[in-house]
Amino acid sequence: MKKIIMHIDVNNAFLSWTAVDLLNKGYKYDIRNSYAVIGGDESKRSGVVLARSTLCKKIGITTGEPLYLARKKCPVLKVYPPNYKLYEEMSNKLFQFLGKYTPDIEVYSIDECFINYTKVKKLYGDEIAFAYKLKEKIKKELGFTVNIGIGNNKLCAKMASDFKKPDMVHTLYMEEVERKMWPLPIENLFGIGRKTAPKMRELGINTIYDLAHADFQKMYKYFKNQAGKYIEAANGIGDDEVISEESAPKGISKSTTLPRDIANKQELYKVLEKIASNVAYLLRAEKKYAGVVAVIVRDKYFNNKTHQQKLKNPTNLTNDIIKVAKKLFDEVWEDEPIRLIGIRLDNLTDNCPYQMSLFEDIEKREKEEKLEKIVDDINQKFGEKAVKRASFVKKNNNDVV
Repeated sequence: MKKIIMHIDVNNAFLSWTAVDLLNKGYKYDIRNSYAVIGGDESKRSGVVLARSTLCKKIGITTGEPLYLARKKCPVLKVYPPNYKLYEEMSNKLFQFLGKYTPDIEVYSIDECFINYTKVKKLYGDEIAFAYKLKEKIKKELGFTVNIGIGNNKLCAKMASDFKKPDMVHTLYMEEVERKMWPLPIENLFGIGRKTAPKMRELGINTIYDLAHADFQKMYKYFKNQAGKYIEAANGIGDDEVISEESAPKGISKSTTLPRDIANKQELYKVLEKIASNVAYLLRAEKKYAGVVAVIVRDKYFNNKTHQQKLKNPTNLTNDIIKVAKKLFDEVWEDEPIRLIGIRLDNLTDNCPYQMSLFEDIEKREKEEKLEKIVDDINQKFGEKAVKRASFVKKNNNDVV
C-alpha cells in the first residue's frame, strides 16, 4: 500500500485565531471579513504586518510590510496586536483535536502539521472523503478553516495544501506531479527559498519542470550537495516519514528562544556555538557519538525549518558540531529575523569507527579530543561555566580571551 500523508495548514492562522477569540468575547463582527491585519506597534516604523485579511490581500497589503505603508494603502485599516499566548493555546487545541483520530502527528509549526494516514485508512476509509469531513469538523468545533493537502510523502502533501486557499482539500499523488506541480514557478517548490530562487532563474530554471529535468553536474557547481535534493524534490521525491513526539528517535537537543528577533548572521552564529558546546558536552557525558546533526530555526512568523546532515564519521567534538551546524544554518536561513534556534543530535552510537581523510591531521584531532576531556573534567568539578570557549567571552578592556 502506498503511503498516504496529509498536511494540515490553518488558513491565515494569527488573524483567524484572533477573530475567533474576539467573537467568543462578544465582538460584533468577524474581523476576517474586514480590512484588518495583525501587526506590531504601529507607532514604530519597525512594526510590520504579521497577517492580513482577504480584503487586505486584494488591495496589495503584504505580510512583512511596514504598517505605515499598509495604512497608506488602506486608511480605514484596523490593526490588532499579536497575542502569542492565544496562538499557542489555539495551536494546542488543534493538535489535541487531531490526536483523537491518530497519534501519528508531526507538528511542523504553530499552525501546521503532518499526519500519517496510512495506518488509519482501514479505520476511516478513503482519505479524500475523510479530509473533507475533518476540515468541516475543525471549522464547526474550533471556529477556523484549514487547507488539507494529501500526497504519498510529506513534500507532496505540503505542496498540495498550498494550492488554492482557503478551506480546501487538494491532492498531489506521485502520478499527479507532472500535471499539477511541474508547470508551477520555481519559487513555489517547497524548500526553494528567497535566496535560492533567483540563483535558479539565473541558470534558466524558471519552473519546477525545468528543475526536474536539470543536469545534476551543472547544478552541483552552484548548489553542491543540495543539488540532488532539489532535483528530487522537483520530481515529487521527498522524505515521507512522519515523526511524532512519541516515535521520535532518542537524541540530544537544545534550543533557545532569543530575547529579540535577530537577523544578524554573526550574532546567530554565536548562539549556535553556545548551543553546540552544550549538546556536545551532554553527548560526551553520556559517552556517545552523534551520526546526524540537525539545525532548527523558527522565524518571527513562527515558521519552523529543520535541516540535517548525516555525518561520514560520528563525532562528539564541539568543533565538528559547530562546523556542521553553521553549514546547515547557512543552507536553510533566508535572512529572515529568527526568534528560536536549536541543534539536535541523532543516530547516537557507543563507538566511533573513524575513517580518516588524506588531508586530515590525526595528531591535531587527538589533541582536540584530549582537550575536550580536560575541559569537561574541570567543568564537571567546578561547574559548567568554569571554562568557556574564547568566542563566548565578551571582549572589553578587562577581559582576557
